[in-house]
Amino acid sequence: MKRFFAVIGLGRFGYSVAETLINKGCEVLAIDRDEEKIQAISDIATFAVQCDATDERALKAVSAQNVDVAVVSIGENIEASILIVQTLKEMGIESIVAKAVAPIQGKILKNLGVNEVIYPERDTAIRLAHRLISPNVLEYLELAPGYSIEEVSVSDKLSGLSIGESKIRQQHNLNIIGIKKQVTRMVKGRMMVGESFNFTPSPDEIIEKGDVLVLIGREEDFDKFSDAEDDKE
Repeated sequence: MKRFFAVIGLGRFGYSVAETLINKGCEVLAIDRDEEKIQAISDIATFAVQCDATDERALKAVSAQNVDVAVVSIGENIEASILIVQTLKEMGIESIVAKAVAPIQGKILKNLGVNEVIYPERDTAIRLAHRLISPNVLEYLELAPGYSIEEVSVSDKLSGLSIGESKIRQQHNLNIIGIKKQVTRMVKGRMMVGESFNFTPSPDEIIEKGDVLVLIGREEDFDKFSDAEDDKE
């Protein structure tokens, strides 16, 4: 069953959310006050409407009350985002995701009943900082305060060892939940380089330079692991 989404605010974040949902086969009602932004997405969105989303009558006129999930991506205009969320709640929309740029804004949105608050700029900055501090960290995802999933490139020291021999779990209290490997395949007569992903690899799995380990654990353990890897190089 297709889900019906409203994406309100078509800046870079909102447009990307709407585009991804559309590419996944979802129905999307795209809303913005800017006519140019509506024209830019009108060819791919199920419905693209220029209107003031703080106006309940305007939202009802485009059947916004019928969506399964509303995404409010007007984080920079704090007053507008709060008014829109209030309006959506009064219309009976139960599932709302909202973008915020400041913690106080996120707290207000949560108090209004938003299911999830997204901080795109903050989250991007945090991921960048982790990569700058630990060059082996390719990606970072916070699961809960103090816990994360990180993608870490295999160091020279670990290359050629099995997962069991690496002793990452025993020595660093980090669990390997997957391994990404570069693989070469023949596709239509041409050699193509791609990527394979092995979920829950066995202790006998050999890790090599160029592989990426997907690890889960506490951030303080990641920091110690990173320091230990730096000392070995």
